[in-house]
Amino acid sequence: MNAKPKVLMIVTLDTKAVEAHFIRETLESHGVDVIHLDASIRESTDSAVEISPEAIAHAAGKTIQEVRDLGHEGKSQAVMIEGSVKCALETHAKTPISGIIGVGGSMGTSLATVVMQQFAYGIPKVMVSTMASGFTRPFVGSKDIIMVNPVCDIAGLNSITRDVFRNAAIAVAAIAKEFSPQRIEPKPLIAMGTLSTIDRCTVRVRKALEKQGFEVMVFHTLGTGGMALDQIVKERNVVAVVDTSLVEHNDFLNHGLCSAGPDRSKAALEKGIPVVFAPGNADFMVSGPIDMAKSQFPGKRYHMHNHALTAVRTEAGELLALAKHLGGLIKEAKGPVSFLVPLKGFSHHDSPEGHLHDPSLCPVFAKAIREELPTSVSVTEYDCHINDHEFADAIVAHVLAMTKGIAVRT
Repeated sequence: MNAKPKVLMIVTLDTKAVEAHFIRETLESHGVDVIHLDASIRESTDSAVEISPEAIAHAAGKTIQEVRDLGHEGKSQAVMIEGSVKCALETHAKTPISGIIGVGGSMGTSLATVVMQQFAYGIPKVMVSTMASGFTRPFVGSKDIIMVNPVCDIAGLNSITRDVFRNAAIAVAAIAKEFSPQRIEPKPLIAMGTLSTIDRCTVRVRKALEKQGFEVMVFHTLGTGGMALDQIVKERNVVAVVDTSLVEHNDFLNHGLCSAGPDRSKAALEKGIPVVFAPGNADFMVSGPIDMAKSQFPGKRYHMHNHALTAVRTEAGELLALAKHLGGLIKEAKGPVSFLVPLKGFSHHDSPEGHLHDPSLCPVFAKAIREELPTSVSVTEYDCHINDHEFADAIVAHVLAMTKGIAVRT
């Protein structure tokens, strides 16, 4: 019986046959079996490939010739992505995959990473891509994908790319041999968002909930962090969400850098999971370098967080829009929701020690959110700052009340 782990290799043979054969040999020499998914649109060079272009096209309801006849690379690739996802998941259901490696330029990276994003967290996913030194967010998304820069173009083997491909293949093989889909029976899971500007609050909340026997996953809410939080809510048995960092909502509404899109926070609300909201970091939007921030948000108050990021103070207009947006989301909630509002500041920036403090604006948001939310949602105001112990302890009390009866392990 062959007990070797299986690694899915996603490389198109019509343009990268040399690289594919080299990576396959490296993987096999390091103790794993290879399942090659070849999404070539032009004629492939190896009829023995495990998942052929013909099979991929068929999974998407077309023949490979029909895909070629589309005469449009984007439309052709869309069909091959659909088929590749179906073939990969069907293969995984029959023969569990312990690792994935892909190689490609922009087209190959788009296809391979869409496939990778369908697989669970923990399965090693390595993408050798010419896009790795540029904008990687569309490819990584909210999954644990490692992107490796090949330095040179992926056009044959040379003294640099040979090392890059070998290193990537060895890494996948090594992790695949150690990968196990079995996890220790988890404690009841709570997901929480944060940024360093509210760490005094969220660290205290996390430690208190962990002492009560919960596992707490904390996500850095810079766009992909909130997307990952929502993905975890969809995939795992999360018992509560502590949505204490709302900068991603502000940035969606105002075109800031940290937008997580219009569906941020919907996962828990639609699933009926208890949610405790707080307006952490609602006092600012995120822009780029200071000159960019002043151009994008003229006439505002700014704090240069570092040379790359600037916090831009939200005023009454933005806070009212945020309350309306959140109200629209929360009105559709299928489970219990509490909203806690500290009246003396929403982040470290919005404090006497910070650079964007404005104590007049917290009550503006508090009044607006109360008006926007249905009467079934508890809205509680606290005469303190979000980073005060009093507020963190209030969050913990609400979470414990909303999860009462859930068995925990200490």
